[in-house]
Amino acid sequence: MKQFFAAALEIVEMAIIAIVAVFVVRAFLVQPFLVSGASMEPNFSNGDYLVIDELTYRFREPARGETIVFRYPGNESTYYIKRIIGLPGERVTVKDGAISVYSGVSKDGLRVPENYLPVGLKTSGDLDVTLKGGDYFVLGDNRNFSFDSRSWGSLSKNEIVGLVRLRLWPINEVKAFEAPNYAPVAQPR
Repeated sequence: MKQFFAAALEIVEMAIIAIVAVFVVRAFLVQPFLVSGASMEPNFSNGDYLVIDELTYRFREPARGETIVFRYPGNESTYYIKRIIGLPGERVTVKDGAISVYSGVSKDGLRVPENYLPVGLKTSGDLDVTLKGGDYFVLGDNRNFSFDSRSWGSLSKNEIVGLVRLRLWPINEVKAFEAPNYAPVAQPR
């Protein structure tokens, strides 16, 4: 009988350790996310199962081109996935289908090269916005069918849940993601 209780106690201890480990990993390190909708096509599709890195932004600031998951500013219980285009303190313009970013480094503006978008896709809209400190300008990759910063404004850093690191599903599209390496081209005058 003692052996039975010792074995049961060991199983309970292992179960508690496993539950605590899963809680810690999910709460502080990574989190699963299921894409719902077409706002990030063709790079992310409805039904894609992603792994979100919740740790990176505790050690560094988000970077242009990174794909993030965040709480929608209009309803904190809703999560969105978008790509970071404008960084805190920058001025972002959308004009004639192109995005330009103005900052302390580029007073004349730099056109944002978006090699992850289909060739010929233009960004709709005509806007000029200057971001406050701690705010980001985010866009969906499916520019004609995305509800993003062009509609509801900038995104505060405290609403960012994490960085998209890995697609696990569909199995034939498993992929690890990195931010695009931007080498912005000077805006023609």
